[in-house]
Amino acid sequence: MNVWLPGCIAFILSFICTPAARKLAMRWKFVDLPNDRKIHQQPLPLLGGAAIFMGILAAGILYFIKLKSLASPYFGVMVGAFLLFLIGVIDDFYKTRGKDFSVAVRFMIQIIAALMVPAFGGVIRVVSSPFDSPGFIVMPHLLAQIITVVWIVGVINVFNFLDGVDGLAAGIAAISGITLFFVALLKTDHASAIFALAVVGAALGFLRHNFHPAKIIMGDAGSTVLGYTLGSIAAIGSFKSATIVSIVVPVLALGVPIFDALRVVLIRAWRGQPVYKPDKSHVHHSLLRAGFSQRQTVALIYLLSACFSLASMIVLLLSAR
Repeated sequence: MNVWLPGCIAFILSFICTPAARKLAMRWKFVDLPNDRKIHQQPLPLLGGAAIFMGILAAGILYFIKLKSLASPYFGVMVGAFLLFLIGVIDDFYKTRGKDFSVAVRFMIQIIAALMVPAFGGVIRVVSSPFDSPGFIVMPHLLAQIITVVWIVGVINVFNFLDGVDGLAAGIAAISGITLFFVALLKTDHASAIFALAVVGAALGFLRHNFHPAKIIMGDAGSTVLGYTLGSIAAIGSFKSATIVSIVVPVLALGVPIFDALRVVLIRAWRGQPVYKPDKSHVHHSLLRAGFSQRQTVALIYLLSACFSLASMIVLLLSAR
Protein backbone atom coordinates (compact mmCIF):
# COMPACT_ATOMS: atom_id res chain seq x y z
CA MET A 1 0.00 0.00 0.00
CA ASN A 2 1.17 3.52 -0.77
CA VAL A 3 2.53 4.86 2.53
CA TRP A 4 1.15 8.34 1.82
CA LEU A 5 -2.47 7.33 1.13
CA PRO A 6 -3.72 6.81 4.72
CA GLY A 7 -2.18 10.12 5.77
CA CYS A 8 -3.89 11.95 2.92
CA ILE A 9 -7.22 10.35 3.82
CA ALA A 10 -6.74 11.29 7.48
CA PHE A 11 -6.07 14.90 6.47
CA ILE A 12 -9.07 15.17 4.14
CA LEU A 13 -11.47 13.55 6.59
CA SER A 14 -10.26 15.61 9.54
CA PHE A 15 -10.39 18.81 7.48
CA ILE A 16 -13.94 18.10 6.29
CA CYS A 17 -15.30 16.77 9.58
CA THR A 18 -14.03 19.63 11.76
CA PRO A 19 -16.56 22.25 10.52
CA ALA A 20 -19.34 19.66 10.84
CA ALA A 21 -18.21 18.90 14.40
CA ARG A 22 -18.23 22.62 15.16
CA LYS A 23 -21.83 23.00 13.94
CA LEU A 24 -22.98 20.03 16.02
CA ALA A 25 -21.15 21.32 19.10
CA MET A 26 -22.79 24.74 18.77
CA ARG A 27 -26.21 23.16 18.25
CA TRP A 28 -25.81 20.85 21.26
CA LYS A 29 -24.09 23.55 23.38
CA PHE A 30 -21.11 21.21 23.64
CA VAL A 31 -18.72 24.09 24.41
CA ASP A 32 -15.75 24.69 26.69
CA LEU A 33 -16.60 27.35 29.26
CA PRO A 34 -14.03 30.06 30.13
CA ASN A 35 -12.51 30.13 33.61
CA ASP A 36 -9.55 31.71 35.40
CA ARG A 37 -6.99 29.16 34.13
CA LYS A 38 -8.07 29.19 30.47
CA ILE A 39 -6.97 31.67 27.84
CA HIS A 40 -10.12 31.96 25.76
CA GLN A 41 -12.74 34.44 26.92
CA GLN A 42 -15.69 33.01 24.96
CA PRO A 43 -17.18 29.49 24.92
CA LEU A 44 -15.54 27.35 22.23
CA PRO A 45 -16.94 24.20 20.53
CA LEU A 46 -15.40 21.08 22.07
CA LEU A 47 -15.94 18.35 19.49
CA GLY A 48 -12.70 18.80 17.55
CA GLY A 49 -11.39 15.54 18.93
CA ALA A 50 -14.07 13.71 16.95
CA ALA A 51 -12.64 14.97 13.65
CA ILE A 52 -9.10 13.99 14.68
CA PHE A 53 -10.21 10.53 15.75
CA MET A 54 -12.21 10.00 12.55
CA GLY A 55 -9.14 10.83 10.46
CA ILE A 56 -6.91 8.38 12.34
CA LEU A 57 -9.64 5.73 12.40
CA ALA A 58 -10.17 5.95 8.62
CA ALA A 59 -6.43 5.56 8.01
CA GLY A 60 -6.34 2.57 10.36
CA ILE A 61 -9.31 0.89 8.67
CA LEU A 62 -7.68 1.31 5.27
CA TYR A 63 -4.44 -0.18 6.59
CA PHE A 64 -6.16 -3.29 7.99
CA ILE A 65 -8.24 -3.76 4.84
CA LYS A 66 -5.02 -3.85 2.82
CA LEU A 67 -3.29 -6.01 5.43
CA LYS A 68 -6.23 -8.46 5.46
CA SER A 69 -5.40 -9.33 9.05
CA LEU A 70 -5.85 -7.92 12.54
CA ALA A 71 -2.67 -9.57 13.81
CA SER A 72 -0.79 -6.35 14.41
CA PRO A 73 0.08 -4.21 17.45
CA TYR A 74 -1.67 -1.37 15.64
CA PHE A 75 -5.00 -3.12 16.02
CA GLY A 76 -4.46 -2.76 19.76
CA VAL A 77 -3.62 0.91 19.17
CA MET A 78 -6.93 1.47 17.38
CA VAL A 79 -8.87 -0.24 20.19
CA GLY A 80 -7.07 1.88 22.77
CA ALA A 81 -7.65 5.07 20.78
CA PHE A 82 -11.37 4.28 20.65
CA LEU A 83 -11.50 3.85 24.45
CA LEU A 84 -9.68 7.13 25.01
CA PHE A 85 -11.91 8.93 22.56
CA LEU A 86 -15.03 7.74 24.38
CA ILE A 87 -13.79 8.70 27.85
CA GLY A 88 -12.48 11.96 26.40
CA VAL A 89 -15.92 12.86 25.07
CA ILE A 90 -17.41 12.13 28.50
CA ASP A 91 -14.75 14.28 30.16
CA ASP A 92 -15.40 17.08 27.68
CA PHE A 93 -19.14 16.81 28.34
CA TYR A 94 -18.47 17.44 32.03
CA LYS A 95 -16.49 20.54 31.04
CA THR A 96 -19.51 21.88 29.18
CA ARG A 97 -21.34 21.79 32.51
CA GLY A 98 -18.47 23.47 34.37
CA LYS A 99 -17.61 20.24 36.19
CA ASP A 100 -14.56 17.95 36.42
CA PHE A 101 -14.76 14.27 35.53
CA SER A 102 -13.14 11.68 37.81
CA VAL A 103 -9.35 11.72 37.51
CA ALA A 104 -9.17 8.12 38.76
CA VAL A 105 -11.53 6.86 36.05
CA ARG A 106 -9.64 8.73 33.31
CA PHE A 107 -6.33 7.33 34.54
CA MET A 108 -7.74 3.79 34.69
CA ILE A 109 -8.97 4.02 31.09
CA GLN A 110 -5.56 5.37 30.02
CA ILE A 111 -3.89 2.31 31.55
CA ILE A 112 -6.37 -0.05 29.88
CA ALA A 113 -5.81 1.68 26.53
CA ALA A 114 -2.03 1.47 26.97
CA LEU A 115 -2.32 -2.25 27.79
CA MET A 116 -3.89 -2.81 24.37
CA VAL A 117 -0.48 -2.21 22.78
CA PRO A 118 1.51 -4.96 24.57
CA ALA A 119 -1.58 -7.19 24.42
CA PHE A 120 -1.09 -7.29 20.64
CA GLY A 121 2.69 -7.61 20.73
CA GLY A 122 3.90 -4.01 20.85
CA VAL A 123 6.33 -3.97 23.77
CA ILE A 124 9.77 -2.55 24.53
CA ARG A 125 11.66 -5.84 24.86
CA VAL A 126 15.37 -4.98 24.89
CA VAL A 127 17.71 -2.37 26.29
CA SER A 128 21.39 -1.77 25.68
CA SER A 129 23.95 -2.85 28.27
CA PRO A 130 27.60 -1.71 28.51
CA PHE A 131 28.57 -4.76 30.55
CA ASP A 132 27.48 -7.83 28.59
CA SER A 133 28.32 -9.19 25.19
CA PRO A 134 26.66 -8.72 22.72
CA GLY A 135 25.52 -5.75 24.86
CA PHE A 136 21.76 -6.30 24.99
CA ILE A 137 19.46 -7.27 27.84
CA VAL A 138 16.17 -8.96 27.01
CA MET A 139 13.69 -7.76 29.62
CA PRO A 140 11.21 -10.12 31.29
CA HIS A 141 7.86 -9.91 29.55
CA LEU A 142 6.06 -8.43 32.58
CA LEU A 143 8.70 -5.71 33.00
CA ALA A 144 8.53 -4.94 29.26
CA GLN A 145 4.76 -4.54 29.52
CA ILE A 146 5.03 -2.24 32.54
CA ILE A 147 7.62 0.01 30.87
CA THR A 148 5.54 0.17 27.69
CA VAL A 149 2.39 1.12 29.60
CA VAL A 150 4.20 3.74 31.72
CA TRP A 151 5.66 5.33 28.59
CA ILE A 152 2.34 5.46 26.71
CA VAL A 153 0.36 6.80 29.69
CA GLY A 154 3.06 9.41 30.20
CA VAL A 155 2.85 10.63 26.59
CA ILE A 156 -0.96 10.73 26.78
CA ASN A 157 -0.77 13.13 29.70
CA VAL A 158 2.03 15.34 28.42
CA PHE A 159 -0.05 16.04 25.30
CA ASN A 160 -3.07 16.70 27.46
CA PHE A 161 -0.98 19.22 29.44
CA LEU A 162 0.15 20.86 26.20
CA ASP A 163 -3.35 21.65 24.92
CA GLY A 164 -3.68 25.17 26.29
CA VAL A 165 -3.15 27.58 23.37
CA ASP A 166 -4.85 27.67 19.97
CA GLY A 167 -3.08 25.38 17.53
CA LEU A 168 -0.34 24.24 19.92
CA ALA A 169 -1.13 20.56 20.56
CA ALA A 170 -2.15 19.85 16.95
CA GLY A 171 0.98 21.53 15.55
CA ILE A 172 3.36 19.75 17.94
CA ALA A 173 1.64 16.45 17.18
CA ALA A 174 2.21 17.04 13.45
CA ILE A 175 5.90 17.90 13.96
CA SER A 176 6.44 14.87 16.22
CA GLY A 177 4.52 12.64 13.80
CA ILE A 178 6.66 13.75 10.87
CA THR A 179 9.78 12.92 12.87
CA LEU A 180 8.51 9.45 13.80
CA PHE A 181 7.54 8.93 10.16
CA PHE A 182 11.10 9.49 8.97
CA VAL A 183 12.44 7.33 11.81
CA ALA A 184 10.10 4.54 10.67
CA LEU A 185 11.23 4.94 7.05
CA LEU A 186 14.88 4.67 8.06
CA LYS A 187 14.05 1.53 10.02
CA THR A 188 11.91 0.20 7.13
CA ASP A 189 8.95 -0.04 9.51
CA HIS A 190 6.09 0.35 7.02
CA ALA A 191 3.24 0.12 9.55
CA SER A 192 4.68 2.73 11.91
CA ALA A 193 5.30 5.08 8.97
CA ILE A 194 1.66 4.77 7.89
CA PHE A 195 0.25 5.49 11.35
CA ALA A 196 2.70 8.35 11.97
CA LEU A 197 1.48 9.99 8.76
CA ALA A 198 -2.12 9.34 9.80
CA VAL A 199 -1.47 11.38 12.96
CA VAL A 200 0.18 14.12 10.89
CA GLY A 201 -2.74 14.23 8.45
CA ALA A 202 -5.43 14.28 11.15
CA ALA A 203 -3.60 16.95 13.15
CA LEU A 204 -3.01 19.21 10.15
CA GLY A 205 -6.58 18.84 8.91
CA PHE A 206 -7.81 19.98 12.30
CA LEU A 207 -5.15 22.68 12.70
CA ARG A 208 -6.58 24.68 9.78
CA HIS A 209 -9.63 25.37 11.97
CA ASN A 210 -7.83 25.47 15.33
CA PHE A 211 -5.05 28.01 14.70
CA HIS A 212 -5.58 31.35 16.46
CA PRO A 213 -8.25 32.59 16.56
CA ALA A 214 -9.59 29.07 16.99
CA LYS A 215 -13.06 28.22 15.74
CA ILE A 216 -13.02 24.90 17.63
CA ILE A 217 -10.80 23.08 20.12
CA MET A 218 -9.92 19.40 20.36
CA GLY A 219 -10.64 18.81 24.05
CA ASP A 220 -9.43 15.74 25.93
CA ALA A 221 -10.98 13.51 23.25
CA GLY A 222 -8.41 14.89 20.80
CA SER A 223 -5.31 15.54 22.89
CA THR A 224 -5.34 12.11 24.56
CA VAL A 225 -5.84 10.28 21.26
CA LEU A 226 -2.96 12.19 19.65
CA GLY A 227 -0.64 11.57 22.61
CA TYR A 228 -1.64 7.92 22.83
CA THR A 229 -1.10 7.24 19.13
CA LEU A 230 2.28 8.97 19.04
CA GLY A 231 3.43 7.23 22.22
CA SER A 232 2.32 3.88 20.83
CA ILE A 233 4.14 4.45 17.53
CA ALA A 234 7.33 5.20 19.45
CA ALA A 235 6.93 2.07 21.59
CA ILE A 236 6.09 -0.22 18.66
CA GLY A 237 8.59 1.25 16.20
CA SER A 238 11.43 3.35 17.58
CA PHE A 239 11.92 1.55 20.90
CA LYS A 240 12.22 -1.87 19.24
CA SER A 241 15.92 -1.28 18.48
CA ALA A 242 18.30 -2.41 21.19
CA THR A 243 20.49 0.70 21.50
CA ILE A 244 20.49 3.86 23.55
CA VAL A 245 19.67 5.73 20.32
CA SER A 246 16.31 3.97 20.24
CA ILE A 247 15.46 5.71 23.50
CA VAL A 248 16.96 9.11 22.72
CA VAL A 249 15.31 9.53 19.30
CA PRO A 250 11.61 9.23 20.28
CA VAL A 251 12.19 11.22 23.48
CA LEU A 252 13.65 14.07 21.39
CA ALA A 253 10.91 13.69 18.77
CA LEU A 254 8.37 14.32 21.54
CA GLY A 255 10.74 16.66 23.36
CA VAL A 256 8.61 19.78 23.85
CA PRO A 257 5.60 18.14 25.55
CA ILE A 258 7.82 15.77 27.56
CA PHE A 259 10.21 18.38 28.96
CA ASP A 260 7.46 20.92 29.55
CA ALA A 261 5.43 18.33 31.46
CA LEU A 262 8.45 17.33 33.57
CA ARG A 263 9.10 20.97 34.42
CA VAL A 264 5.46 21.56 35.37
CA VAL A 265 5.28 18.41 37.52
CA LEU A 266 8.42 19.47 39.42
CA ILE A 267 7.01 22.97 39.96
CA ARG A 268 3.70 21.61 41.24
CA ALA A 269 5.45 19.10 43.51
CA TRP A 270 7.70 21.86 44.89
CA ARG A 271 4.62 23.98 45.65
CA GLY A 272 2.83 21.04 47.25
CA GLN A 273 0.10 21.03 44.59
CA PRO A 274 -1.45 17.88 43.03
CA VAL A 275 0.52 17.17 39.84
CA TYR A 276 -2.70 16.48 37.89
CA LYS A 277 -4.39 19.77 38.85
CA PRO A 278 -4.34 22.24 35.91
CA ASP A 279 -2.66 25.61 36.39
CA LYS A 280 -0.77 28.28 34.42
CA SER A 281 2.81 27.06 34.87
CA HIS A 282 3.33 25.66 31.35
CA VAL A 283 5.82 27.19 28.95
CA HIS A 284 3.06 28.67 26.78
CA HIS A 285 1.60 30.44 29.81
CA SER A 286 5.05 31.83 30.65
CA LEU A 287 5.49 33.17 27.11
CA LEU A 288 2.04 34.77 27.16
CA ARG A 289 2.81 36.44 30.48
CA ALA A 290 6.07 37.70 28.96
CA GLY A 291 4.03 39.63 26.41
CA PHE A 292 4.03 37.33 23.39
CA SER A 293 0.81 36.98 21.43
CA GLN A 294 -0.84 33.57 21.00
CA ARG A 295 0.49 33.27 17.45
CA GLN A 296 4.01 34.28 18.51
CA THR A 297 3.90 31.85 21.42
CA VAL A 298 2.83 28.96 19.22
CA ALA A 299 5.41 29.84 16.55
CA LEU A 300 8.23 29.88 19.11
CA ILE A 301 7.20 26.50 20.54
CA TYR A 302 6.85 25.09 17.02
CA LEU A 303 10.43 26.21 16.35
CA LEU A 304 11.64 24.62 19.57
CA SER A 305 9.85 21.38 18.70
CA ALA A 306 11.38 21.41 15.21
CA CYS A 307 14.82 21.79 16.80
CA PHE A 308 14.18 18.79 19.04
CA SER A 309 13.00 16.81 16.02
CA LEU A 310 16.04 17.82 13.97
CA ALA A 311 18.29 16.78 16.85
CA SER A 312 16.60 13.37 16.98
CA MET A 313 17.18 12.86 13.26
CA ILE A 314 20.84 13.88 13.54
CA VAL A 315 21.32 11.40 16.40
CA LEU A 316 19.68 8.64 14.35
CA LEU A 317 21.68 9.39 11.20
CA LEU A 318 24.98 9.59 13.08
CA SER A 319 24.27 6.28 14.79
CA ALA A 320 23.70 4.62 11.42
CA ARG A 321 27.11 5.59 10.08
